Amino acid sequence: MNKKIAFFDIDGTLLNHNKELPEETILTIKRLQEEGVYCAIATGRAPFMFEDIRKTLGIESFVSFNGQYVVFEGEVIYENPLSTERLTTLFEHAKQTGHPMVFMNHEEMKATESEHEHISESMGSLHFDYPDIDDAFYDGRNIYQSLIFCEGDEIEDYRGEHDAFDFIRWHPKACDVLPGGGSKAEGIKKMIEASGLRIEDSYGFGDGPNDKEMMEVVGTAVAMGNSIPELKPLADYVTDDVDEGGLVKAIHEVGLLEN
Repeated sequence: MNKKIAFFDIDGTLLNHNKELPEETILTIKRLQEEGVYCAIATGRAPFMFEDIRKTLGIESFVSFNGQYVVFEGEVIYENPLSTERLTTLFEHAKQTGHPMVFMNHEEMKATESEHEHISESMGSLHFDYPDIDDAFYDGRNIYQSLIFCEGDEIEDYRGEHDAFDFIRWHPKACDVLPGGGSKAEGIKKMIEASGLRIEDSYGFGDGPNDKEMMEVVGTAVAMGNSIPELKPLADYVTDDVDEGGLVKAIHEVGLLEN
């Protein structure tokens, strides 16, 4: 029997709506590992933003920054930073339009402005403190993901002028900025290649817009009951809401664990 590998999104999948890691989820992930299923995280978060989750679950492999920084068994196997030149141009545009940004590498993040309500609200929704301020943090460093804080259709102006980047909204006032074509799917392919496992033996669990590409590439795609509507048609299986034990239910329903 070929070994299986499961990729788990964090927010709305591993974590419930209160940003808590349920005890039932912890026990189930550990049982998966005991049964020989390889478990990895696939998230838009930076590595420093989910270190405690990795330690709790005993997971040493992850696709972070929506695929731009991939670690397998504790070793970095893939990096795809944003172009510094293009990021400088984007930052100048953002300053002109009054939209703050946050720059992230694998160890920390810095904001371009202090005490901005969009940053406070967006980061607060993830239960993270307001970042320190350094608007030149991106200069001379590998930046794997940036955040731009704007509302509604304001992001369309950036999409039209900065085609080197993909912009993914994750909050009403915040969007991820990624290298064009970068996604969780690309990071998953890199990990599959490094692990020697097969893509057809992979499972992906997610709920958000940054999970679309993952749903399309894994062997078995699972959408949470709390998923955005566009994600569910891409899934092989739609489970219950995360707050109703949907993740654990799905793990059993798709045959990763027997009852």
